[in-house]
Amino acid sequence: MKLGILGGSFNPFHPGHLYLAEKALSSLKLDRVVFVPAYCSPFKQDAKTETTAKDRIDMLASSILGDPRFAIDACEIRREGVSYTINTLEDIIARYLPEGKPALIIGDDCANDFLKWRESDKILQLADVAVACRMNAKAVKYPFKHIVIQNEVMVLSSNEIRSKIAAGVQGEKTDWQELVTCGARAVIEDRGLYGYSGKADKKSDESKTQNIIQQIEETALVTLSTERFLHSRHTALMAHDLCRRYNLNPMDGYLAGIAHDLAKQTDNKLLLKMVKDDGQKISDLEKERPNLLHGMAAAVLLRERFNINNKEVIEAVAVHTSGCEDMGTLAKIIYIADKTEVTRNIEPMLRNMCASASDEKDLDRILLAVIEKTMLKIKSKEQAVSKDTLKLLKKVKEKLN
Repeated sequence: MKLGILGGSFNPFHPGHLYLAEKALSSLKLDRVVFVPAYCSPFKQDAKTETTAKDRIDMLASSILGDPRFAIDACEIRREGVSYTINTLEDIIARYLPEGKPALIIGDDCANDFLKWRESDKILQLADVAVACRMNAKAVKYPFKHIVIQNEVMVLSSNEIRSKIAAGVQGEKTDWQELVTCGARAVIEDRGLYGYSGKADKKSDESKTQNIIQQIEETALVTLSTERFLHSRHTALMAHDLCRRYNLNPMDGYLAGIAHDLAKQTDNKLLLKMVKDDGQKISDLEKERPNLLHGMAAAVLLRERFNINNKEVIEAVAVHTSGCEDMGTLAKIIYIADKTEVTRNIEPMLRNMCASASDEKDLDRILLAVIEKTMLKIKSKEQAVSKDTLKLLKKVKEKLN
């Protein structure tokens, strides 16, 4: 495999990075370009950043979804401290075993100082240095052996994008969203990176949420059985309608509903591992019946695969199986919707209660009825009831008395 290596801070990742990688692929006839996010560049040791390494990797990963021409290698982040290109080059060659010399892709803004790089002579032995136009429209000759990538100059920098985001926060209208990839934009908006507050662009935020929900729904469609998927969608629809009634964001309800069973058909060993790796406590009952962990595992997927950090949504998905003593309103709604959506076989009276609920007490009355019905079903199977469910039952009864 003919390999290209493109390093950088990628803070944030933007179309200029992607264009450069695309151009290197075609002009150098490469099979794959490996992006290497820097932990700390030896030339930017004083630079401060508001983002974490995970933020930068997630922006990059979200921008190249489904494209096998690109890879991400976090070797410099794992190594921590200052990384030198020679170390990264030797590491990647040893692990990837490229066909011939890999192409080390650098910009002409770095090329002037290339001979000052640590062991630059050895770099030239191990790799073909490919210089791309970042500042100069025409190729410039440098005093070392190199290949010129014929590309158009894109007048775009990560620093400029960060400045535009900050300016937008301070009240100046900017179109920074058009300067980053769709994937990076979603991560920036979701996590409030570079000072983004989300207040300046409500339409953009709604569009981003819709795109993420679509991705999650597509994942549910291909990973769950048809029956389980339809249950998830009906849960989402019911949660959406209940949220409207209780003045919550309806799309938060839909998101939590469509995602609540994402891990339902996951292998028990993997469920245990996912929850354990996430640092969550696992009860004796959950060790005996790992499928009870599918809500917590789905919450892990939402955070790690889809970059969802909405605390109410994460809680609602995580606790929908057994409930918890202090669950919030959205969590109550998902717990109820999961067990009463239209395909469920429930008593007409309970369905009518759900249809007419209008205040907090109504919601708690429905919650109490659903908990008691669920406990009867569990006991009929001669199974133990979760301690979390018992605590929730006690709490709801106390509220209603």
